Amino acid sequence: MADDIKFSDFTGVEKARIVLLTARMGWRGMAGPEVDLSDLKRKAERIEKTAERRKKNGK
Repeated sequence: MADDIKFSDFTGVEKARIVLLTARMGWRGMAGPEVDLSDLKRKAERIEKTAERRKKNGK
């Protein structure tokens, strides 16, 4: 997560998506260390960037 953004800066939908993506990463992680999580990480980073832009613009 970005350094200057808090969980309270996310909208309710963004929070839910982050939680679900984290859960999916956990399920995939149980399959073994060779499982690729980069697609889920990218989705989470995209949500973080959106929240960071919204915070920076003052909305």
